Parts: sequence; C-alpha cells; structure tokens
Amino acid sequence: MTQSATRERILSAAAKLFYSEGIRAVSVDAVARKAGVTKRTLYYHFRSKDDLIAAYLEARDQPNLTLFQDWFAQADGDTADKIRAIFSRLTESLRHPKWRGCGFLRTSAELINMPGHPALLASRVHKKRVETWLADVLAQDGLARRSAELARQIVLLLDGAFADGLLHRDASYMEAAGNAAHTLIRQAAVISGKPKGRQALARPRAIR
Repeated sequence: MTQSATRERILSAAAKLFYSEGIRAVSVDAVARKAGVTKRTLYYHFRSKDDLIAAYLEARDQPNLTLFQDWFAQADGDTADKIRAIFSRLTESLRHPKWRGCGFLRTSAELINMPGHPALLASRVHKKRVETWLADVLAQDGLARRSAELARQIVLLLDGAFADGLLHRDASYMEAAGNAAHTLIRQAAVISGKPKGRQALARPRAIR
C-alpha cells in the first residue's frame, strides 16, 4: 500500500469514528485499530490528534460544498426553489438513523475553549465558503444588493436547523428552515423588483 493510500485509510477511519462518536471520545489508538495500522504509522502521517481532526474536516470541505451545488443544479424552479431543495435534501439526511448533525458544528462545539485549534479554522473556512457561494448564487439571480445579507441569513437558518434537528431528532426543523429561506428570497426579489419567474442559472461558479 502506498503512503498516500495509507494516509487516506487512516483519514477514512478517523472520519467515521469522529462523526459517529465525537472527537473527544475517540482515541488515536481507536483510529489506528480501525484503520488497521500501528500507532507509529498513524503518527508518521499525522503529527498529532489535533492535526488528524483538522484533516478530517478539511477533507469534508469541498465534497460538502459540491454536494450543495449539485443539489442546487438538479432542482427545478427559480433560485428560491433551488435553495429550498438543498434544505429538502438535508431533511432526508436528518431522517437517517446514523445522522449525527453537522460535523463542522459538532467539532467546533467540542473545541470551543481552544480558539486557535486548526479544526476551528477549517470549520470557519468551510462555513464561509458556503456563505460566499450562496451570495454568488443570489447575486447572479439579480439580488446583488442584498446577496451578502441574504446568504448570511440562509446560513443562520441552515446551522440553526442542524442544531435543533439534532437536539430534537426532528427533521421538520430543517424543512421549516427551508421554507423560511424560500420566503426570504422571494420577498427580497419583490423588493428589488426582479421579474417574477426568472429562472436561476443551472450551475453557479464553483468556489476554489
């Protein structure tokens, strides 16, 4: 097995354990056992558990954003409909028995007293990239004057639904958040005078 493959194997094992059990509950020994490597091998690829936690979130960044972009592109309707479709897809995820919430938010909560932790930086970077992408989508659809504000409001709805959906184990919180996001965008369109029925672009610019 190549060094790259070994690293990915360790990262995959860590991702499964960290997401299902939490970062504090999972030891380096447990990750090494699940990956089928020695602890020494693990530390060859990751200098510390903190580095492994950060790598776990960094590896989720682009795939999660791409998933949102794909859901948006695949949905029918205008921008308001397409963004609500993202919430609808997440509603389905919340109903899965193995769903454990947003990995970025859960990890950040566990590390809240360590503001300089690299995993917190990875979480902030990811959340900001989602917000920036949403602002880009809204600006392209004729809402440039309010795109940044609306994008932040949608992120607040999204993360609030992640939190309450997990707390109550109730997917309807995500569904309600999606409806609220839809209403916000439609109202903004009316205020801006955007022509009713204008369709969103099929695929917005990807953020790199």
